[in-house]
Amino acid sequence: MIKSSVNFASMMSGTLESLSGLGEDGSSIGSDSEINGLAVRRTDKYGFLGGTQYSEGSDKDIRVDVARQRELKWLDMFNNWDKWVSRRFQKVKLRCRKGIPSSLRAKAWQLLSNSKELLDSNPGKFEELEREQGDPKWLDIIEKDLHRQFPFHEMFAARGGHGQQDLYRVLKAYTVYRPEEGYCQAQAPVAAVLLMHMPAEHAFWCLVQICETYLPGYYSAGLEAIQLDGEIFFSLLRRVCPMAYRHLKKFKIDPILYMTEWFMCVFSRTLPWSCVLRVWDMFFCEGVKIVFRVGLVLLKQMLGSVDKLREVQGMYETMERLRNIPPESVREDLLVQEVVSLAVTEALIERECSIQVRKWRESRGELTHQPVRRLHGTRDIHEHKRRASAISSGGSFSFLGSIPPPGPLRASSSLKKMDKEKKRTWKQKTPRSGMRERKGEGLLYSAS
Repeated sequence: MIKSSVNFASMMSGTLESLSGLGEDGSSIGSDSEINGLAVRRTDKYGFLGGTQYSEGSDKDIRVDVARQRELKWLDMFNNWDKWVSRRFQKVKLRCRKGIPSSLRAKAWQLLSNSKELLDSNPGKFEELEREQGDPKWLDIIEKDLHRQFPFHEMFAARGGHGQQDLYRVLKAYTVYRPEEGYCQAQAPVAAVLLMHMPAEHAFWCLVQICETYLPGYYSAGLEAIQLDGEIFFSLLRRVCPMAYRHLKKFKIDPILYMTEWFMCVFSRTLPWSCVLRVWDMFFCEGVKIVFRVGLVLLKQMLGSVDKLREVQGMYETMERLRNIPPESVREDLLVQEVVSLAVTEALIERECSIQVRKWRESRGELTHQPVRRLHGTRDIHEHKRRASAISSGGSFSFLGSIPPPGPLRASSSLKKMDKEKKRTWKQKTPRSGMRERKGEGLLYSAS
């Protein structure tokens, strides 16, 4: 485990180097001639010209009639979004797990994250942020990072092309929007993935939701939130895959050394692209638990058997394996199946959060980034919005007091009290047969 901020800075050097585009995935490409040399090759269906995330076309294609049927189901959900989220969220979740139709992914991500509402309620704000001068310190770093983001993708291959221009606009706007945070290199690949699916203004508000609601504190100075989640992740690994846990502990491989890029970039630089999209579909719907689950599944696959451990008998070999996961070893359907079935729930993550916060305070003192509750995906965001709206209008939830802002850690005591009160009232009003049905649904959800 990490003992001091000095040790953390030292351990982070390799990770930051990788995030700077000096990794092994081809993102160290530094000249147009190298990119242009790929012009004779056709792009894959995701827009990649080459690199480790290029698809050879072996991915299974969905039949046209099936794809069309899925699109119609999603369009129906779009038309009654709030009702679907509040009353039939399990169905929304199942459809996200199946994979959002590529033609509708942009709108789905915006609705799932609630960034669409931010966009609609802030007309002209993005242009206003663009017109601001911005901090030269951040702008200089952003400009140096532009060509390092997915250089094998047709959108970002050309220096100064429209993709890089839009990426600059989005990242600069965020530094103006949140000057106290500024710019973190891990935000660039996240913003780039969003830009592959939507216009710059839409991508900006989606990035805001990721940074402030889904992964709060991840991109702040000091990176305390990602360090803390590293401790949580390692503790969960002990439950999920003791063999991998013991191996990493034996060689004193701290989670921050390999999981930082995974978590901060939401696996966009780690997995085959078809897997990236499936992970992001689930992430927008179900929140940070998906990030934890994917990381745990990868460690199970890489270090979870005697045969696998024979291949990585030292610290160096282990780190190489975790930083360069062979694309052929990650199959889309198998990955999603493993992620969905892994018994790591929101409640388990939050409980582990409380434990690790206490340990942090005992060993290192108070956190600079104050721990407050984070929102776990679409339903949590929807409920938070509904309660905040009821409070502002003096509605029935006014007894709750102020709702805490989204943050990286614990559920507020007021929300816990409210949940207990709802259960008590429901038990008094509901017949026993109905109770069994609701309990079954609750257990199904908590296990998923």
